[in-house]
Amino acid sequence: MRRPSVLFLNRVYPPGRGATGRVLRDLARSFAREGWQVTVITTGPKAGTERDGAVRIIRVKGPQKPGTAGYLALWAKILFTALKLPRTDLLVSMTDPPLLAAAGDLIKRVKKNRHVHWCQDLYPDILPALGTNLPEFAQGFFKRVAYGAMGRADKVIVIGRCMARHLTYNGLDPKQITVIPNWPDFELIRPPGKNGFNGAVTGQPVVDGSRAFDDQMKDGPKFRVLYAGNIGRAHPIDTILGAAEILNEEHPEIEFLFVGDGPRYDEIARRRDHLHLGNIRLLPFQPLGRLKPLMESGDVHLISMKEEAAGLLVPSKLYAALAVHRPCILIGPEHSETAKVLHDFGAGQVVAQGHPRELADKIKEYRLNSDRWFAAHDGASHAGSIFVPRESINAWIERAWGVVEQDVRHTVL
Repeated sequence: MRRPSVLFLNRVYPPGRGATGRVLRDLARSFAREGWQVTVITTGPKAGTERDGAVRIIRVKGPQKPGTAGYLALWAKILFTALKLPRTDLLVSMTDPPLLAAAGDLIKRVKKNRHVHWCQDLYPDILPALGTNLPEFAQGFFKRVAYGAMGRADKVIVIGRCMARHLTYNGLDPKQITVIPNWPDFELIRPPGKNGFNGAVTGQPVVDGSRAFDDQMKDGPKFRVLYAGNIGRAHPIDTILGAAEILNEEHPEIEFLFVGDGPRYDEIARRRDHLHLGNIRLLPFQPLGRLKPLMESGDVHLISMKEEAAGLLVPSKLYAALAVHRPCILIGPEHSETAKVLHDFGAGQVVAQGHPRELADKIKEYRLNSDRWFAAHDGASHAGSIFVPRESINAWIERAWGVVEQDVRHTVL
């Protein structure tokens, strides 16, 4: 039997930043270790071909942060690059650029291969939540294109149960959909160092005694509320800043740390200075070697998403927080995958957008009530033992093999 082959399509692949690129790299490398021939078409500052171990990377030239015209150009470049390649057994389209499922569908028709769509964000449904309001006829047209392409795919893999419900409600066959959650960075699941959670017992700030990262910040122990990663248009900040303003007066030992970059971080800095909030810190993206101490430095992790984004995305921040066994507070919809995981495992709480006092009170509760903090810590630890890379990656490879097995076995060498 010959080796199966797979082609992945996605705008982002390391060293480019982005959660979809990270999970794609993990999956592509795992496919290669299982004996697949793996190719990835992605973008970069210049076009070219390179190797990531056994994975072949083909980059088309494109900007790091494209506008609408840039996305359209990248969509076409990725499509035509894929069409010029030899046929692979399996094609996996992702969701960046938007409507990449339609490109995958076109390639499937031409190449006669199998097509799996890996749905990270649901376009065009999510556009209104991102503040992009297309004319009704355009939104309807793009939705028909996207759902038609997904309906013709051999399988649609989604990253949350809420997303599966949304697709089913909109007409996709439930038998066609498989839920495989994303996973944390491998760096976060390396063997843990010494942990010292003595502060919660004494009523002092909960501080990990092994945190070299805290030493670098040179500001003594703080009860740290951490937001690490992207703050995009689907991630409102008003409720978080409102809670920070309340706690700046009531509990100045509670610190809000935002780690990342982008225009929203500039907005946070401006509003922090305008409101004279001494309890907000901002750091740029940190090197991978600092990822685990950074995530462990947060006593409570925050996740924010718009109410109307439920079923359309699942923030990857959840799995990073669970991997380091930290309580989470979701500022967002109760009917989302993130909320369900937090409730199912007792790993955190949910606050609706627009309720800064409630958010401040829940943060205070974790700060002052050691029993509540440790209960959520235990819930996060349990969840973190389940949402691990090997589980999702093995499920992915198993489903992929199920899609192409008959084709590969019946091919005459």
